[in-house]
Amino acid sequence: MKLLKTLLLLAIPLVLQNLIAVSVGVADNIMVGSMGEYAVAGVALANQVTNILHILLFGISSSMALLVSQYWGKRDIKSIKDIISICMKLCLILGGAINLVVFISPYWVLRIFSDNEEAIAEGIKYLRIVSFSYLFFCVANVLMSAMRCVEQMRVALAVVISTLIVSVSLNYLLIFGNLGFPALGIRGAAIATLTARIIETCIMIVYVRFLDRRLRLRFKEMLKTNRVFLGDFFRYGLPVLAGDVLWGLNGSVQAAIVGRLGADMMAAQSVTLIMFQFITVVVWGFSGASAIIIGKTVGSGDYDLVKRYARTIQIVFLCVGVATSLSFLGLRDVFISLYNFLPETQVMVRQFMTILAFATLGTAYHAPCFIGIIRAGGDVKFVLKVDFICAWIIVIPASLLAAFVFNQPPAVVFFFLKCDQFFKWIIAIVKTNRFKWIKNLTREVL
Repeated sequence: MKLLKTLLLLAIPLVLQNLIAVSVGVADNIMVGSMGEYAVAGVALANQVTNILHILLFGISSSMALLVSQYWGKRDIKSIKDIISICMKLCLILGGAINLVVFISPYWVLRIFSDNEEAIAEGIKYLRIVSFSYLFFCVANVLMSAMRCVEQMRVALAVVISTLIVSVSLNYLLIFGNLGFPALGIRGAAIATLTARIIETCIMIVYVRFLDRRLRLRFKEMLKTNRVFLGDFFRYGLPVLAGDVLWGLNGSVQAAIVGRLGADMMAAQSVTLIMFQFITVVVWGFSGASAIIIGKTVGSGDYDLVKRYARTIQIVFLCVGVATSLSFLGLRDVFISLYNFLPETQVMVRQFMTILAFATLGTAYHAPCFIGIIRAGGDVKFVLKVDFICAWIIVIPASLLAAFVFNQPPAVVFFFLKCDQFFKWIIAIVKTNRFKWIKNLTREVL
């Protein structure tokens, strides 16, 4: 019971945080959706670039969380600060580089994902503005991840609530020109996103500097680089980062395949994935909570307790999978009705959502097992190997053949894009219950 109570106390704020964060994307998508398929497709294209940054940041933050959560189990605050400093520098370098490339050549960046000129034209309007949010997002993302690792959950929830309020309000004012504001269309949506990112970063900096009592981070500590931990970060973090990068590239290649099958399919997939993100917030909430618990327990050295926790948490994942799958099926028609799509596009969205509803049963079990148990427990290479084989040897080749050789209907192509979700759970069951993933990655206090 103590485990379940701790799991819920950590998971509920994460679920709410993810729910509100996805709600921002849903609100943007719905408001832009009133402008038609090309506007939705354009934002979807631009968001492919943003998603790449998010995946890279997620990889770096996951690498940080892997080490920080284990050091938190030892209550080694100095080491935690050194690791956060390394992560912050890497994220800022990455965000600045992507911002520069996107601002200089937005057309050729978007051309990677689609050859539809109308969608690209809309995407450029959005991307040129939203790219300036990247550096702000880097800072906020690292600080929020650090707070989660030391079980400070409420501040991140407050941040995403402010993001939702600012983003939705400014979208309402700037997309449609309400209350005397200019009607900026897709550019208004980008300005709203940029403003929300600036505000959330300011909130996190103020909290970390003046209110947090666990880490007491200071700016001068962010300037230091501990070479020993830098080596550890790349040793243990690179497989994590590489796995997330491959996962992100997999998503980008999938988007590029869909982008060459028409604006209607791009719009249909965009809406389907928004719905998927909305429904699976519970999955990722429990995954993040279990990663904190497993990492902290491994760092404390109580490996028998780690095994007991892992067995119980798997049952929770199974229950969450059933609930999310049923929710997907129950809410799909309601969600589709929010969009002003042509009848044929609506049929396509319904087909895509049905496929993902059944795939979610497997996703809700294997993804948290891989990330929240196996990787958090110290096995940093396994997830990389599984994702590489599944994505680049099975999913991408099968999808390319279905789309461009056998000219299959959109629903069949979409099934092959998600086919790995139907069998990864088998791998997860075997690996998780052998318990060979338990590895303590911490050092003695330096």
